[in-house]
Amino acid sequence: MQRQNELNNWLRTVYPEENFELSFAAADADFRRYFRATFSDGRTVVCMDAPPDKMSVAPYLKVQKLFHTVNVPQVLHVDEKQGFMALNDLGSTTYLAAMQQETGEAAHKALLLEAIDELVTLQKSGKAGDLPEYDRETMLREINLFPEWFAAKELGKPFNFKQKQLWQQVTDTLLPPLLAQPQVYVHRDYIVRNLMLQQGRPGVLDFQDALYGPISYDLVSLLRDAFIEWEEEFVLDLVVRYWEKARAAGLPVPEQFDEFYRWFEWMGVQRHLKVAGIFARLYYRDGKDKYRPEIPRFLNYLRRTSRRYVDLAPLYTLLVELVGDDELETGFTF
Repeated sequence: MQRQNELNNWLRTVYPEENFELSFAAADADFRRYFRATFSDGRTVVCMDAPPDKMSVAPYLKVQKLFHTVNVPQVLHVDEKQGFMALNDLGSTTYLAAMQQETGEAAHKALLLEAIDELVTLQKSGKAGDLPEYDRETMLREINLFPEWFAAKELGKPFNFKQKQLWQQVTDTLLPPLLAQPQVYVHRDYIVRNLMLQQGRPGVLDFQDALYGPISYDLVSLLRDAFIEWEEEFVLDLVVRYWEKARAAGLPVPEQFDEFYRWFEWMGVQRHLKVAGIFARLYYRDGKDKYRPEIPRFLNYLRRTSRRYVDLAPLYTLLVELVGDDELETGFTF
């Protein structure tokens, strides 16, 4: 409540002599919270509260400028010292909410194609050197959240000697081809919860952790999501659509679709291992339980993919030892 009062006081300094009501809008997995200020004339502004003792708004401001080709919130006012920001309002309906309201595949495909168009636009604008690289150290640190937080904490099964050997094989096999992919701007959480329903093109949120990295990463984020799942045939069709649009835009994707689909699937393995670890960590370290029920979806993704590729057999063996080989129940599936 103290931060909300401080935010309210700050807003009164940047909007003097204007009346407004401040209401809670959303919270992120980290420490950021969002409020909506509604003015007496009906205008609205979204306000970010990022406690400066826990995080900085500087990365957000940097990436917001780099992502100017896509529909990101415009910064109206900012106080970096206090960790407050006023942004233009991109609405309150996420793509996820829209999809849960309209469950038909045709409606979902239309939204996802809009998201793919926006992604291609973002990727075309990227330049090396603008953002830190999504390098081997970062990828390795991310996937190691899986043994540390999911296996050891969630399952109570820290890796034994044999499993550590399997994990080393996974790491040695998985990372080199991912690091060899052409690089573009990578949002890193390009999911339907971070896309806002707008006329014609989605609003893009939560981009402050962007890096310069593998071209398939954000597509995996979009189509192999944590909170909503589609049949594999549906996903395959959309990967083809992206690949066609990317080629037409001159992006560095392979001439053969089969090769790109392998990039997509292997990139998914890295992301799914990371997210399973993050969701477990959010519960056991941070006391946030809303993400934990979605972990089984990532385990299903991982087993399906590791079954398909001989080179990923060590991962499949490890997963079966940890959680078995039956499909696990998850939330929304369409």
